[in-house]
Amino acid sequence: MELTVKNINGKDTKKKVSINDTIVGIEPNDHAIYLDVKQHLANRRQGTHKTKERGEVAGSTRKIKKQKGTGTARAGSIKSPLFVGGGRIFGPKPRNYGFKLNKKVKQLARKSALTYKAKAEGLMVIEDLNFEAPKTKQMAEIIKNFNLSNKKSLLVLPESNNNVYLSSRNLEGVKVVTVSELNTYDIMNANGVLLAESSVEKLNNILG
Repeated sequence: MELTVKNINGKDTKKKVSINDTIVGIEPNDHAIYLDVKQHLANRRQGTHKTKERGEVAGSTRKIKKQKGTGTARAGSIKSPLFVGGGRIFGPKPRNYGFKLNKKVKQLARKSALTYKAKAEGLMVIEDLNFEAPKTKQMAEIIKNFNLSNKKSLLVLPESNNNVYLSSRNLEGVKVVTVSELNTYDIMNANGVLLAESSVEKLNNILG
């Protein structure tokens, strides 16, 4: 698939780049996308939730009333889950929500996501950005030139660029990643994916 490289003003240049059809021209697999997004969101969960059970609640362990003769149900401790202020039955405990997903499934998911974006014309190639210093205003102007203002956009770079990252950090809805960090969730979550020109070759090598 050939895409025209655009400059920072959103205008077409005479340059074209080619993305392998094995990346953006496949039959999308919705279930692979679902699994990869599910794993991504699961890995982001801290899993630090915790409630106290009856053995952990502060309070006396003495028997609060005699066993028989009261006409009510027997009760042993004020920390019983049946009483207000008692422990919780089967409450949440710290756990890891992550699960294993095969590399080939994750790769298929990314290809499927990129194919969907290409079909929806949400995949664009931009000339490499060379910021000598962080310029948030300039980055905002670039995003505006691609009609992605007030939308979610994903900028994919060939390698880490601190000036580009700092320029986009305060812009709502703009995320900057490298090709190696590209994941299915970010692709599907973005209204438009901007590929830096030199990142296309790296994308072909990784996913092609």
